[in-house]
Amino acid sequence: MTELAGKRALVTGASRGIGAAIALALADKGADVAITYERSADRAAEVVRAIEGKGRKAIAIQADSADPVAVRRSVDGAAEALGGLDILVNNAGIVLYDAIAEVSVADIDALLAVNVRGPVLTAQAAIPHLKAGGRVISIGSAGAERIVGDTGTVYYMTKSALHSFTRGLARELGSRDITVNLVQPGSTNTDMNPADGESSDFQRALMPLGRYGEPQDVAAAVAFLASPAARHITGTILTVDGGLNT
Repeated sequence: MTELAGKRALVTGASRGIGAAIALALADKGADVAITYERSADRAAEVVRAIEGKGRKAIAIQADSADPVAVRRSVDGAAEALGGLDILVNNAGIVLYDAIAEVSVADIDALLAVNVRGPVLTAQAAIPHLKAGGRVISIGSAGAERIVGDTGTVYYMTKSALHSFTRGLARELGSRDITVNLVQPGSTNTDMNPADGESSDFQRALMPLGRYGEPQDVAAAVAFLASPAARHITGTILTVDGGLNT
């Protein structure tokens, strides 16, 4: 369980849910981990304590992923606190499901700022810190490839943008031996989409496995892509959705 021993990781938006599970999974594999959070300082502190309890170094940095200044400050702060940076996980994101006819300009701008511009600027800030063997992993959505509801078009559009971002950046960084990949969760049991929510039965009915994923399922995929075993995988989309998109 030490595939990532000596590695330094930054996971954005990791005070809860999938982000927290990713941070803990990387720590389980031996990495020191910095996380960012926007408002949940107490929950971020709990994640830090859990990572430290595994014998790893950890730090939580307050940063709004919609704020370009905060993004760069958080990346540079993580690299300084950990003594470098080897793994970036672009996890921070927001969800808004308004229909096109009803979505406001403010909500469109917010979705684009956090879900699209955020990963771009975070990667831009991280690239100078990454060395050969580095990893950039973004968290998208299975809905980028299969929209099953009648709302959320702009949200899913922002997640589909990560396809081109991943493939393009993989081309840019390949000569430096840095891999870039995308993980797409399906219905996952989090505060934002609980397995006992009002639409959970509908979502389960769409999946061959017939069950929600857990944050640890997504985290396991990220930990694999961050590991030496995935050194020849780049520009790839790994979907963790119980078969929704089959």
